[in-house]
Amino acid sequence: MGRNTRKRRTPLATKAIAASAALALGGGGLIWANFYASAHESNNQSWGGNQTKAATAQVATISCPDVQQKLTNVPNAARQGVATELANLDKQITEAYARLASTRQAQTGDPNFVQNAIVGPLKEKRAATIDRIRIDIQRVGGSFDNALAQLAACTTQTAGQTTAGGNGGGQQQNGGQQQGGQQQNNGGQQQNGGQQQGNAGQNIGGQAGNGPVAADFVDITKVAPNVQAKPNKTGNASTGSFTTRCGVNANKNHNTDNVIVAPGVANGAHHLHDYVGNQKVNAFSSNQTFLQGGTSCQNRNDLSAYYWPVVRLQDGSQDFDQNKDGGGKEGNVGKILTPVQAQIKYVGSPASKVVAMPQFLRIITGDAKTTTNGLANANAHWSCTGFENRVQLTQQYPICPQGSKVVRTFAFQSCWDGKNVDSANHRTHVAFADPASGVCPNGFQAIPQLTMRLVYNINPPTIQNGQVKNAYAVDGFPEQLHKAATDHDDFISVTTGGLANKIANCVNSGRNCA
Repeated sequence: MGRNTRKRRTPLATKAIAASAALALGGGGLIWANFYASAHESNNQSWGGNQTKAATAQVATISCPDVQQKLTNVPNAARQGVATELANLDKQITEAYARLASTRQAQTGDPNFVQNAIVGPLKEKRAATIDRIRIDIQRVGGSFDNALAQLAACTTQTAGQTTAGGNGGGQQQNGGQQQGGQQQNNGGQQQNGGQQQGNAGQNIGGQAGNGPVAADFVDITKVAPNVQAKPNKTGNASTGSFTTRCGVNANKNHNTDNVIVAPGVANGAHHLHDYVGNQKVNAFSSNQTFLQGGTSCQNRNDLSAYYWPVVRLQDGSQDFDQNKDGGGKEGNVGKILTPVQAQIKYVGSPASKVVAMPQFLRIITGDAKTTTNGLANANAHWSCTGFENRVQLTQQYPICPQGSKVVRTFAFQSCWDGKNVDSANHRTHVAFADPASGVCPNGFQAIPQLTMRLVYNINPPTIQNGQVKNAYAVDGFPEQLHKAATDHDDFISVTTGGLANKIANCVNSGRNCA
């Protein structure tokens, strides 16, 4: 993907394992499916269903390129049509997984079944969809890179090709992130009866059978300090801050849409979000809707939308969406946890003054698909109260000591191109400042940097015999295995009464406002 962003990278404590039995969504990703042949096999195909484990019949993977990441130049007049077609790619991969899950016996008897009956037809559907994207773009005078047609093909691989044995290895994708991992049984609790999904060497754990695993957690007291020093402030630095108090979503304003990435598409996120700030945000919202949406913020002029994937406790419990799209039907299970604190603060630039955020600016920070896209855009951090100044984790969830709370933080892109409130891949209109100097890239100007800090009361998970008990994890696309690195945050700037200018003025004058 063409990017002009630069960001601070946090040293990683250890590389998480990525071996999965999951379903890929989002226009591209990695589908893994475990299959069992048994005369006593349950027909329950739901995530976390009670399956009778028998001899392994087949383990297959389908890897599909992520089309959206490559779309960096889509004319405004074509964006709705393109978003709809990208959603069609999501649906096609969803249907491919359903086909995999419902044809276990056929795959056992025919080694070519997946290629002939699933991957081949999937390529044809994807090719037609990508061509419709081309037509949508060219119809309004835009240019289309014909090389994108090559993204139609998905590949199949055996378990041996995608999971490493004891000697390491694994499939490399996008920036060198390993797919797969060591063969070990890092299981979790199953929804019905505790039966482990998968077999030894292929279990990817979790209450729904799609993570997290023991390797996704680390005792924070055993992690070496890794927080980098901040850039030195120049004489022109903007040193103030503006805090907006918008609550913790105690009123449980949730949905599985994403109006930024998939406008007009219900369940476009395929996972559940917490919403604070603007109270009328869904797939069908418009800028006019936002202005009429009301707000949970104490400052009634702050109509901005702040939303993030929910955190769930995987302790065998269920929540209201156990049988719904984006919830249990897509591998997001367990009790939804509401933050005990949600701090939203705008801060300045160490190198310059800032300009006010434009109305309706959209920013996504982090990447919901790092398991398949790589870590280039990972930007969520995890820590514990009492450790935040020493340890920040990107690829693992912390196990906090007793009395310490889990802390989840985001620092959004703080440089804007001065023209666009969004971009085709939702990234190139904003950028990160240089981590050493704090200076924005050429052609970009500093805006108030949105920072968010979410605090959770979570009983520490335990690791027993290589398995994690009472795990917690963020919601996500099922094939992403609920990895910590897939965490992300979304923002739409909507203000009235001159609030955007007030925030910038406060930050530029060095005051701490609320």
